Amino acid sequence: MSDFTHFNDQGRAKMVDVGEKNVSRRTAVASGRVLVNEHTFELIKSGGMKKGNVLTVAQVAGVMGAKRTPDIIPMCHPILIDGIDLELHLDEVRKSVEITARVSCGGRTGVEMEALTAVSTAALTVYDMCKAVQKDMVITDIRLMSKSGGVHGDFVREEEG
Repeated sequence: MSDFTHFNDQGRAKMVDVGEKNVSRRTAVASGRVLVNEHTFELIKSGGMKKGNVLTVAQVAGVMGAKRTPDIIPMCHPILIDGIDLELHLDEVRKSVEITARVSCGGRTGVEMEALTAVSTAALTVYDMCKAVQKDMVITDIRLMSKSGGVHGDFVREEEG
């Protein structure tokens, strides 16, 4: 069990102690999409969804989700987030809502989970706001695009074709 950082000597879950790690600038970018049909796409685009402006509400929900990440991911450290920027835009070709989250902090642990949670929460909110019109939407491609800072260094996803 000594190779596993989130287990104690008795094999029980624990939160890793990051107190000795150096504070550094941490950033993470995550993205994802919600695939919708033509009718749903047009309602989102025109602002005709009965629950309100889908993109605006999903953007706020994504910010809220990032801030609540340690409440829903068991071993996530509560961190002081410096910034969260969510971008949502409509892709005419894919008939999708494209979501990108950028999260930053100065801390001892990274913000990858916060960025991924922001995207996931925004995507779920798009689904919730549109489910009266369409039940078969697909939430897909939620992934870490890049991260910087910390002992493990930087990461940038190499996109396939």
